[in-house]
Amino acid sequence: MLSGSYKRKRFSLLALIILIGISVKAQDTRPLTLQEAITLSLKNSHKLKASSARIEQATADVQQALDNRLPNASVSGSYLRLAHPNLNLKTKALSGGSDTSSHNSAFPSVNQAMYGSANISYPLFTGGKIKYGIESAKYLQQATILDEANDKEAIILNTINAYINLYKAGATVNVVKENLNQSQTRDSVFSRLEQNGLLARNDLLKAELQTSNISLSLLDAENNKRMATINMDLLLGLPEHTILQTDSTSFENITTLKTIGDYEQMAIQNRKDIQALSFRQKAAHAAIDIAKADKLPSIALTGGYIAANIPKVLSITNAINIGVGVKYDIASIWKNKAKTQQAYAREKEIMATEAQLDDDVRLQVNRDFENYLLTVKKIEVYKKAVLQSQENYRITKNKYDNALVNTTDLLDANVLLLQSKINLAVAKADVYLAYNKLLQTTGTLSSSTTF
Repeated sequence: MLSGSYKRKRFSLLALIILIGISVKAQDTRPLTLQEAITLSLKNSHKLKASSARIEQATADVQQALDNRLPNASVSGSYLRLAHPNLNLKTKALSGGSDTSSHNSAFPSVNQAMYGSANISYPLFTGGKIKYGIESAKYLQQATILDEANDKEAIILNTINAYINLYKAGATVNVVKENLNQSQTRDSVFSRLEQNGLLARNDLLKAELQTSNISLSLLDAENNKRMATINMDLLLGLPEHTILQTDSTSFENITTLKTIGDYEQMAIQNRKDIQALSFRQKAAHAAIDIAKADKLPSIALTGGYIAANIPKVLSITNAINIGVGVKYDIASIWKNKAKTQQAYAREKEIMATEAQLDDDVRLQVNRDFENYLLTVKKIEVYKKAVLQSQENYRITKNKYDNALVNTTDLLDANVLLLQSKINLAVAKADVYLAYNKLLQTTGTLSSSTTF
């Protein structure tokens, strides 16, 4: 009875472990659409988090520039402990015609002093430095926001690329597996033929060698799929061993293609890096105005309060002052020249960069447009290649069955069929990637509904 009970417990425990293993395995497999992948990548992107931090910093810089319009205020105070000084007054008017030492009882004993002050200054005129500083900070803030939008476009395209690579890796594995099964079945047939003396041993070895090569190709394809999966998991913030099931239905959603001129115009209007550079050019121009403002005087409304107490000697209260202060840095006349030149040079650099970027964008649009057209044309070629390779294999197989061709011809025809199937399997994904690369080049990927 004890032995039977022990066996039942062991069986129940084993069944529980198996069920838990199956459950864990099922949890590790996750169907994933392209839209879900994009949403997760944007949510978990370290690059976007860094961009958000830069926006926060730029926003703080704007607030700091605005704070320069507020009055400056300071409070200070001191308590001093004094030693007993030795005073010897030589002036006869004070000493009655004779020297008077510090020990004379006519002088009080001073051993401490206290004083405090409060000052406030409100800028009335700074030559425009505060105004242009605020403008510059706001321009740079807008540029930083656009940088984040540009990073978002790049992340979306990177996610699409990673998703398509994963799909292509999976499609390649499926095609190679199918071909391997066919090759193993053929090897079994050839082996029986060889055993019955109907097939040369050399032909059987050729077939088995091709099966081995296909097995090696399958190992490479599976390894590529594993690496693509790990890359996708890390990109989405998922556990790196999560198995992802891609969905190719998204690859069909491509709208009618516009003209190259339309895409160039879209790029000029929508590219966030172009817009960001424009704001940086404005900030550089504001920096020139700031450099010029350094040559002008600054005027401020000032006010203060002073209180002091030296026991037995002096007490000051209600010493309030108010007035207008003027400050002019004379050295700026000869020191400001280099600073102004630097500001002008920075503006010229940005303007030249902006012109270069305009040329680069036009080149990128033309390149991606032509690449998209090329991938579309390749699909038609791949479809014909599959039909041709299938027909070629059918004819070659018939000839082989009638002893009109050798085993090498049959195996070569099979290799061509395998390669054509792989090419067609990934062609639509390549077209979709090329189209979205064109959208990213025009700055409209994040606003597109193709995913």
